[in-house]
Amino acid sequence: MTDTTHLINGAETPAASPAASPAASTAGEAAASPLKGARILVTGGASGLGAAVVEAAAGAGAVPLVLDRQPAGEGQRGWTVDLSEREAAEAAVAQAAEEMGGLDAIVCAAGIDKCGELGEVPAEDWERVVRVNLLGTAAVVRAALPYLERSRGRVVTVASTLGLRGAAGATAYCASKFGVIGFSRALAAELKGRVGVTTLIPGGMDTPFFDDRPEQYKPHDRTNLNRPSDVARSVLFALSQPPGCEVRELLVAGSMEDSWP
Repeated sequence: MTDTTHLINGAETPAASPAASPAASTAGEAAASPLKGARILVTGGASGLGAAVVEAAAGAGAVPLVLDRQPAGEGQRGWTVDLSEREAAEAAVAQAAEEMGGLDAIVCAAGIDKCGELGEVPAEDWERVVRVNLLGTAAVVRAALPYLERSRGRVVTVASTLGLRGAAGATAYCASKFGVIGFSRALAAELKGRVGVTTLIPGGMDTPFFDDRPEQYKPHDRTNLNRPSDVARSVLFALSQPPGCEVRELLVAGSMEDSWP
């Protein structure tokens, strides 16, 4: 039988042999994964999409690292930080990278919202949405860049279908997510050939993100929302591309999504 190889961070490693059982197959897939051993920093990794990315990355043999206001899950490496505070965010990224000996990828999944008309939402709450979603993303990327350039790593930013389309009662969220898309496109142009950049544009997901909203801003039917585990698979797809190939933008939505097009 002819042996095959996989590229991991540009180096060839032998592929795993076919497995005889489902459990062995799962282990074999992780061993053969291009993400095996990759140090992947995930913001918002304690819940929602971030937690799904952490779980999927671990299943692919990667080493997920969690940045979140909440503690990481049991057995996970995590750093507690408020991403609305730039200096704290930058320090947490640096600490995680130094402790792990570098970074191979970051996924900026942390995000918040404050629904309501512009005149109704307190200015501090409105601005906090922008600080976490947009400025927090920029702070994390900025702090991670020296490590990612050394590893020729990848960045996945997380925008939203509401980064492409405005919605009433979502001026803060739309402003931040439109900003993430513009930031990410400019970043991809700036870093081409050095660090890969993917903009994930997800539709609504069935996560606690909607739980504390006023009723008028909650989804009418949560069964139409995507599962975060399915969206996380798309993140791993982008991170698993071979050297020199990039998924620049990836829109993932449920089949009944009404926020796109």
